[in-house]
Amino acid sequence: MTETSLARRGFLLGAAGAVLTGCTSNEPPAATNAAAAGAGANAQPGPPVTIGFSAPAADHGWMAAMTVNAKAQAARFSDVKLNATEGTNDVNQQIAQVESLINAKVGVLVILPFDGKALTQAGRQAMDAGIPVINVDRVFDTPLAYRTWIGGDNYRMGVNAGDYIGAELKRRGITNPVIGEVAGIDALPLTQERSKGFRDSLQRHGFTVGPRVSAQFTPESGEQQTANLLQSASTLHALWNHDDDQGVGVVAAIQNANRKDFFMVGGAGSKNMMNQIKSDSGPVKATVLYSPSMASSAIALARLLGQRKGVGDLAEHEIPAEITTYSAVVTKENVDSYLDVGFDS
Repeated sequence: MTETSLARRGFLLGAAGAVLTGCTSNEPPAATNAAAAGAGANAQPGPPVTIGFSAPAADHGWMAAMTVNAKAQAARFSDVKLNATEGTNDVNQQIAQVESLINAKVGVLVILPFDGKALTQAGRQAMDAGIPVINVDRVFDTPLAYRTWIGGDNYRMGVNAGDYIGAELKRRGITNPVIGEVAGIDALPLTQERSKGFRDSLQRHGFTVGPRVSAQFTPESGEQQTANLLQSASTLHALWNHDDDQGVGVVAAIQNANRKDFFMVGGAGSKNMMNQIKSDSGPVKATVLYSPSMASSAIALARLLGQRKGVGDLAEHEIPAEITTYSAVVTKENVDSYLDVGFDS
């Protein structure tokens, strides 16, 4: 796995949640993917907007959900026409696709770049042509390449995972725990940020990270690396896995080793992990969101930009320049509230 599927997930809460309540259409049809709910004057049909959409290939559960969510959200607006290119992991091909959307004179562009640095010039080209750009998750090198950025918070993802684990260990009366970590690709800044947040959080609880391995955001690598970790750790009280797609393999390794001495927290918010949390029948007790629902919000924001509207319930006349989604912790107690943003992994 390369950077195809590496900058991850988010769910919009707090003040930014106004985007979800003020940007969208009338009653959405039933769907398995999350969509913004309609409310207020912004929900009423306005001038037609053509939105260009470009993303990497859907070769990973989270990435596939990003494209599915974007298309489903666009379909909910009677005043939106979506011009979506075929997903690609070839940087030059994605640049060419973005340039074709610019030449087609779309009203707004939504770009989830395979590589933010490599696609920066294409984003600037669109902005210079008067086409506002919504940059999704993998950020361009300069704000001049986008009108609005929306994406996840990798550091807080680690913080919230650590806070849940720390609190749960204290609740169980474990004072000197062994805490494992199955990270993603260590060379990537997003993995480094998640791990730093995790370390910082555990330190505040008086704990440290114990055995740690790095996987590749795939089930196969998750299983292999977790098997290595378990062989080296005869004692373990908790485990955080950065990514629910690779978590499929992590859980398999735990089951193959017949280990029942610790609990596990996932990352991203896949549907199958949420179902395991709800059934409470295995090691997974929580997952920290980095939800592809951000793609739905990106389309909603693009529509507002095309219609020159602000975000409902916010005082500002314009939509924000940046929106960072929140990594909520999904547990057995609140899982029903988040199943709608779960994705297939």
